[in-house]
Amino acid sequence: MNRTVLITGASSGIGLELAKLFARDGCDLALVARRKSQLEKLAAELSERHSISTTVIAKDLSVPSSPEEIYDELKEKAVWIDILVNSAGFNECGPFYETSLEKELQMLQVHTASLTHLTKLFLPGMIKNKYGKILNFGSTGSFVPCPLDAVYCASKAYVLSFSSALRAELQGTGVTVSTLCPGATRTEFAEKANMENTLLFKRFVMEPHEVAEIAYHGLMRNKKIIIPGFYNRILVSSFPITPSRILERVSTALLKRR
Repeated sequence: MNRTVLITGASSGIGLELAKLFARDGCDLALVARRKSQLEKLAAELSERHSISTTVIAKDLSVPSSPEEIYDELKEKAVWIDILVNSAGFNECGPFYETSLEKELQMLQVHTASLTHLTKLFLPGMIKNKYGKILNFGSTGSFVPCPLDAVYCASKAYVLSFSSALRAELQGTGVTVSTLCPGATRTEFAEKANMENTLLFKRFVMEPHEVAEIAYHGLMRNKKIIIPGFYNRILVSSFPITPSRILERVSTALLKRR
C-alpha cells in the first residue's frame, strides 16, 4: 500500500529534496507551494521516474484560508494523507525596528498558524487509521532567542514546543511527531532574507539534500528532534551551559550583515 505525503514548501530547498526521497521510496505526493509551474515540473518528473501519483496545489500559506482550502481540495479528490511535512517558511532578518511588519506577520502565519491549522485538519484521519507521521520544521534557532532574528526564532520556538507536546499526547495512537531543526542551509532562504553576507551563511552551511536525507531517516525512525550536522548538534548542546549574554553576542555576530 502506497503512503501519501503532503509536503508544503515543496518547490525548492529541503522540501523539494524530501519530495524526491519520498518518491524514491514509492510514496504518492501532494505538493504545495506558491509557484505552480515549478510544482508541476517537479510532479511530472517524479511521477515519470518513480511511477507514483502526484497532486499539485498552488497556495500561499501566509493567507489564513489556505490550509482549509488545501484540505478541502484533497478531500474532494479522495487523497488521504498519511504523512504531513510542514516545511514551508521564510525569514525577515535584521534589527526589529527596521524589518518589515508585513513580512513578519506573514511569517508568523506560515510558521505557526498555518502549520497548526494543517496539523489540526489532517491529524484526525491519521488517528483514525492508526498510522501517521508529522514532520514540522523548526531551526537551531528554536532553542534560544536570537538578536537580529527575533521573530523568526520565536516562531521556531513555538514549532518545537508545539511539536514536542503533541508528540507526547499522541503516544499509543500510531501517529508520531518529529521536529527538524536545521542550521544554515544552501537554499533560496538566505537570499530572500538578505542573509547571504552574514557569517552564519559563509562558514556553517549544509546542502539541502544532506539535510533532507538526515530528516527523512530521522522521521522514519520516529526521532523526536532531528538536528542535522555535527556543528549544529554541538551548537545546540552548548546552549544550556552558555550564559545568555554570551549567546546573545554570538548570535549577533553570526547574523550581522558584513
